[in-house]
Amino acid sequence: MLQDYFETYVRDYEYYKGGAWCYEDGCLYRGLIALYEATGQRSWLDHLIRLVSGQIDAQGRLVGYEIDEFNIDNILPGRALVFLHRLTGERRWLDAAAPLARQLETHPRTGSDVYWHKLRYPHQIWLDGLYMALPFKVEYARAASEPQMVEEALRQFTTALDLTYDRQAELYRHGYDEARQQAWADAESGLSPAHWARSIGWLAMAFVDIIENLPAGATRRELNDRATALASRIIALRTADHRWLQVIDRPDEAQNYPESSATAMFSYFLQKLARLGGPAGVSEAGRASLQSLVGHEMRQDADGRLRLHNICCVAGLGGFNGRYRDGTVGYYLSEEIRADDIKGVGPMMMAYAETLLDTQSMMSQSAQPEGRAELSAAAKQ
Repeated sequence: MLQDYFETYVRDYEYYKGGAWCYEDGCLYRGLIALYEATGQRSWLDHLIRLVSGQIDAQGRLVGYEIDEFNIDNILPGRALVFLHRLTGERRWLDAAAPLARQLETHPRTGSDVYWHKLRYPHQIWLDGLYMALPFKVEYARAASEPQMVEEALRQFTTALDLTYDRQAELYRHGYDEARQQAWADAESGLSPAHWARSIGWLAMAFVDIIENLPAGATRRELNDRATALASRIIALRTADHRWLQVIDRPDEAQNYPESSATAMFSYFLQKLARLGGPAGVSEAGRASLQSLVGHEMRQDADGRLRLHNICCVAGLGGFNGRYRDGTVGYYLSEEIRADDIKGVGPMMMAYAETLLDTQSMMSQSAQPEGRAELSAAAKQ
């Protein structure tokens, strides 16, 4: 079921912003890369090349991309360019990614040397931005043989972890305002007030995608330990049916609901963390959450089309479109919910790919056919 759903989804996919380079399309690209790497099926790679090529003009420029907007979100889809360069050896892909790397050279930073989320969000670090920029920075650095970029990315990541961590809750807050200028920022800590699940999901995915690119050693062990601590905490916050709430630690809120993009992100995170050397048991929690997501939120609409439901369309902090987003529990519960938004579908592709990899690993380790582990319910579908 899931492979058919993904194939139909990507076949009919329309660029999120009319073809302009944007992070939403990058979420799909991450899903396609994961599926291709897990299955080896050429169709996923063909879709990726078709869609990415449609966002590069005849001069090799990214369509709609303006470096001086200093929008950290625009960095994410660049990971597809680095992947295609690594896969094909063709220089044109890395050349197309070069402006994104140049943006990171001059992108505004906090006094602690972490990127502002965007030029229009000055002095602010958002968890979203850590995922958007830093795995790309590590991957591009490896492709371009720039080891100092890797070192800088790791310093930025660990600094941001320290600044956004809420020790009492053992979670990370969505935003941090170094200047303490925003109404949403606590005057003492600079942190936003609530724990939005998807923002923690972005961070969780950044953890494993960075760890994957590091050699064995102290830095990798340290990040693995911090990721494991996060995994333990989010597993403790699961709903009874193995999903996660929009405001992850507030089950007492009557309007709170299991949110699909965060559930998919955490499923991916937990399974991949186990594959990269984290505790083996967290993989089971990740598989169970994907199975629950499929069982509860994959439903046919009136037109008979299968869709993934209960995806928060977008959430942020500060002023936007005439509205001030104050980062409270009530704010996060007020945002639009949409079916089939790519911010949920892309991570679900990634989570499913991890389930396939885990299944392949279990089968390869089985000496006798009767000892082979069966596919999970999600993988069977």
